[in-house]
Amino acid sequence: MAEFAHYYLDFLAKLGRNFLLFFDSVFSAIASIFTRDVKDYLFDLGEAIKIFDTLGWITLLLVTTINVLLAFFILYRAYLALRKFIFIRRKEIEKEDLLEEIGKLRDQADLLALEKNQIFALKLGEFGGGGAGSTALLGSPAVEEEEEISIHSANEQSRFTKLIAIDNKYKFNPSYVSMTDRDMLTLPEIVQNFIYYASSHLKLYYKPSIVRQFIAGLATTKVIILEGISGTGKTSLPYAFAKFFDNNANLISVQPSWRDRGELLGYLNEFTKKFNETDFLASLYECTYRDDINLIVLDEMNLARIEYYFADFLSVMEMPDKSEWKIDLIPASDPTDPKNMHEGKIVVPQNVWFVGTANQDDSTFTITDKVYDRAIALSLNERGAFFDAPITDVVHISYDYLDSLFNKARAEYALSPKGTDRLTKLDEFIQEKFRISFGNRILKQISIFVPVLMGLGGTENEGLDFIVATKILKKFQALNLVFLVKELNELVILLDKLFGKDQMPMSIEAIRKLEKNI
Repeated sequence: MAEFAHYYLDFLAKLGRNFLLFFDSVFSAIASIFTRDVKDYLFDLGEAIKIFDTLGWITLLLVTTINVLLAFFILYRAYLALRKFIFIRRKEIEKEDLLEEIGKLRDQADLLALEKNQIFALKLGEFGGGGAGSTALLGSPAVEEEEEISIHSANEQSRFTKLIAIDNKYKFNPSYVSMTDRDMLTLPEIVQNFIYYASSHLKLYYKPSIVRQFIAGLATTKVIILEGISGTGKTSLPYAFAKFFDNNANLISVQPSWRDRGELLGYLNEFTKKFNETDFLASLYECTYRDDINLIVLDEMNLARIEYYFADFLSVMEMPDKSEWKIDLIPASDPTDPKNMHEGKIVVPQNVWFVGTANQDDSTFTITDKVYDRAIALSLNERGAFFDAPITDVVHISYDYLDSLFNKARAEYALSPKGTDRLTKLDEFIQEKFRISFGNRILKQISIFVPVLMGLGGTENEGLDFIVATKILKKFQALNLVFLVKELNELVILLDKLFGKDQMPMSIEAIRKLEKNI
């Protein structure tokens, strides 16, 4: 045994000396490269350059440059490797700390859950008659009865707080419009009385042509866009119109951050199981209880992309069957959901219109053709002039009565054969020269807008001029008009020929604006 120990100790000693010699050789070599032999390098170089020719000097500079770059590359790669190692190590440490913190939070959550169960058990014991400080077994009849009461009470809490409040508001106070003889106005009387009311009560002044276009737009579509510079009364017009019908316009301020329908309607919070209801949703739902005229104003609607947050409404309101005008809110219904919501859907009632105001500046988005095609757009670029008006009171008109006035106007003032022929010729010219056509949607809007505008006191040419300027010529902005100057002039000549000299002022003004932008 002693002989083996002696042998093994000698072996370890020799192995240790060899390791020391290895490291001594390595460090000695490094020292020789970077310290002791540096003088020899410089001396050899000094002796050699004495006999270098021009090519030798060039080669020296080239080789020296390559060596320096190689050394820099090696050091840089080593630096990157070290940096990556430190970064990964730091992330691992942070990950370990985070996992440790999560573990602590889980322990605390388990402790809180245990305390909650203990408190709940004590309360159940008190309800069971055991007195203060007594407890009851969870399987006892008293506890089971209390659990059923608690669950029933929880089910009574709806996930739609605002909408349930509206249900309660109209449960014992239903809304209905009681019309008297003085409320039975004709369409021209509505225009005149509104102008007088806005002037005498609100100090707002509107031209009859603007009011006629606005009301005819209400007959044509559920979406009205009021464009123009700030301060021309875009927001005031729907506000005053609602006040005239003894109602309030619901003003919704559109935010630049709106990206989808959730910003407009709200969303179901999966954590709280409550629906985050918006003012827009509450306003829309309240209209289902009313039978008067309601306006929801989307103020500065083009601060965000309209086709993003309002897409569901643009699509739903295209359906010919108005009973299908429903918007999905939640995937599944619940017994505690609001009364006028069915299968998780809310109805878009016929007595509501969406009026959007739109500024045209660098802070807003361009309104797309998809939106313009489905809406009626009015331009308000100047404030109405002051005028004296007799004091005029509000009127109480139901949606059904206003709709009957629209239908009566459509029947009495249908588009004349001459007007239809003019439109056909204009359509053929625009198709040939500009490759743009009157679509079915625009033709349908013409069949409603023009007769109602005539019923409001306007003329057929006035209605056609408005539609051509706001529906057809607006599409010209997407064309390369630099090559269509001749065709634009021919279009002006055709308008004067078909409809009469200066009978289409809005359309001709729109063409002149297009020419200025070329």
